[in-house]
Amino acid sequence: MAAWARDADLLLAERAERRGDGSVQVRLPERMPVSSLVTMARDPAALAQQIRRPMPQPPAPQAQRGTDFHQWLEQRFGQQQLIDPDDLLGAADAGEDAEPDTNLAALKERFAESQWAERMPAEVEVPFETLIGDRLVRGRIDAVFADDPAGRFDVVDWKTGRPPGSERESRAAAVQLAAYRLAWAALAGVPVGQVRAAFHYVRDNVTVRPADLLDDAGLAALIEDVPSG
Repeated sequence: MAAWARDADLLLAERAERRGDGSVQVRLPERMPVSSLVTMARDPAALAQQIRRPMPQPPAPQAQRGTDFHQWLEQRFGQQQLIDPDDLLGAADAGEDAEPDTNLAALKERFAESQWAERMPAEVEVPFETLIGDRLVRGRIDAVFADDPAGRFDVVDWKTGRPPGSERESRAAAVQLAAYRLAWAALAGVPVGQVRAAFHYVRDNVTVRPADLLDDAGLAALIEDVPSG
C-alpha cells in the first residue's frame, strides 16, 4: 500500500507540474537516433517528454508493410543486410499481425514504375554514427546512388506512407535527409555539396528533394537550442 501511495503522489505531482507555468529542463542523451532530431524539429516538448518518461508506442498499422518493403528492396538490389527496425523512421514499430498485406504488391508495382527502378545503388542500408554538435547521432541510410553524370551522390530514403501534409511537417522531415547527407559526405570523404538527398514516396511515385537542407552548423544549432541542463 505504501508503494501504491508513493506512486500516486508522484503521478499527481507530475500532473500538477504539467498544469503549471514552470518549465522542466531535460538532458538530451549523448547518443540519439535521427528520428529524435526530427521530433526535436517538429515538437521539442514531445521529445523532452519521451526522454523524461519513455513509454511504449502502440504498433503502427503500416509498420510491417514498411519493413517488408525495405527488405524486398534489399533482395531486389542483391544486397542482404540486417535491418535494425529502430532505424526505419516511421516504420519501426512492427505489429504482430501475420495476415498477408495485399498493399505490399501494389508498392512493388509502383516502385517498378519509378525513376529509381532501373538504377543500381552503390550502397544500401548504410549504418552510421556521426557527431553533430556535441551529440552522437546514429541512423541508417536506405540507399546511395553514385551513377549521376555530374559525379554527385544521391542519398535516398524510401517512404511507404504519404508526403507531409503541411510545410511545418515537411521542414521537420527534411532534418532526416540533412543528417543523412552529412553522414554520407563524411563516410565517402567528399564535400557536402557533392551529395544530394531525397525522399521517394513509393505509393505516389513522387521524389521530393527539399531545398536548403540544414548543414552541420544548422543541425548543431537545432540541438544546442534545446536546454540540456
